[in-house]
Amino acid sequence: MSPTRFDPIARAFQPEAVGSTLRVRGWLQKGRSSGGILFLLVRDRTGSVQVTGKKDALGESVIEAVSHVQVEGALEVEGTVALDPRAPGGRELRARAIRIVDAGAPFPIFTEQTEEFLLDKRHLAIRSVDHVATFRVKAQLLAALREFLAQEEVLEMTPPVLTGNSAEGGSEAFEFDYFGRPGYLSQTAQLYLEALLAPHERVYALTPSFRAEKSRTPRHLTEYLHLEVELAWCDLDELLGFIERMFAFACRAVADRCPPELAQLGRSADELRAIRPPFARLTYSAAVERLASQGFPVSWGKDLGSAEERALTLESPQPLFLTHFPREVKAFYMLQSADDPRTVEAADLLGPEGFGEIVGASCRETNIEHLLERLRQMNVDPASYEWYFDLRRHGNVPHAGFGLGVERLLRWMLRRDHIRDTTPFPRTPSRHTP
Repeated sequence: MSPTRFDPIARAFQPEAVGSTLRVRGWLQKGRSSGGILFLLVRDRTGSVQVTGKKDALGESVIEAVSHVQVEGALEVEGTVALDPRAPGGRELRARAIRIVDAGAPFPIFTEQTEEFLLDKRHLAIRSVDHVATFRVKAQLLAALREFLAQEEVLEMTPPVLTGNSAEGGSEAFEFDYFGRPGYLSQTAQLYLEALLAPHERVYALTPSFRAEKSRTPRHLTEYLHLEVELAWCDLDELLGFIERMFAFACRAVADRCPPELAQLGRSADELRAIRPPFARLTYSAAVERLASQGFPVSWGKDLGSAEERALTLESPQPLFLTHFPREVKAFYMLQSADDPRTVEAADLLGPEGFGEIVGASCRETNIEHLLERLRQMNVDPASYEWYFDLRRHGNVPHAGFGLGVERLLRWMLRRDHIRDTTPFPRTPSRHTP
């Protein structure tokens, strides 16, 4: 067998492949032998193919050796592509040579194991067909988001994830000793993106963010991938229009580019294509009235929890913008509303079907006194934000931005039960290994 050239397994399923000779290599998904014939399912990055091998073609010693290769063992196979309606995809590779690269130890992942065990063995569990499909969709989602932002002339930036102040304050920041001074893992790149607005006007970052929340829910991670966008000369209506276009673009792109993966995961591509702007908008005040009429114990001024968010979109196939929250429940940098000083020019995009918040957006406060007032209310020393106030002293303009939780968006797109299924190595309050 030639060591220099191998074919992708997907080539076996091309129309002209029948009768041709292929050399493939990959990992054993499952295997058995019957009457001196091997039946193997071999996987590479492009797909899986059934491999059959007969004793008269391979020799008894090869049949014996290959029959002891464990699941996830590595093989090289040379053979002829043949039609077989009983094989997955209707094709099989009839082997005339098989080389064992690594027979492997018994694979510890099988059906009916506990979630905790699978998380302990996450480095192996992520080889499952569902995980493979999920992370390929995620790659296409990230590519689509970047493609949309490039079309909108938004420039990608690379802000730090080690910071000297917690952007959103409170106890949700991971604090550590930074050479004798307090340091924090970034909760958001927003403040740095605002600094980059003056020279570039439209900027974004795709970075990890960290939240020290002890939330053990299906939609919280302590480390997640955060897409953040800042746009100069932008008000709330323009911002929500931008988010709508981006959301719909990403849904269409995934639907068009990932049919096999969506089918594997049981998600309809047509349902994703059906996401179209404009999205409905509901003020916080109206939401409180609606929820109260449904029996929720809510009152104006209190933040809405996941149960309330779920109720607002449970029966809807489209996202919903929830707007104009009380100032006290939102971050210090959000713009105070001119027509109601109790509220801020902000919106959360709630995912369809009760999936909860996916995007948090707002216009940014440009008045230094308002910023100082909110920081004092939060018992945060304004001195550490002096550099941020400089942005308001030199070329202060209206601007707005948003943050999108990539894993939350993917969880809704693929209807995963838990957000940990949307990232290879989930970080939660109870787990930071493997």
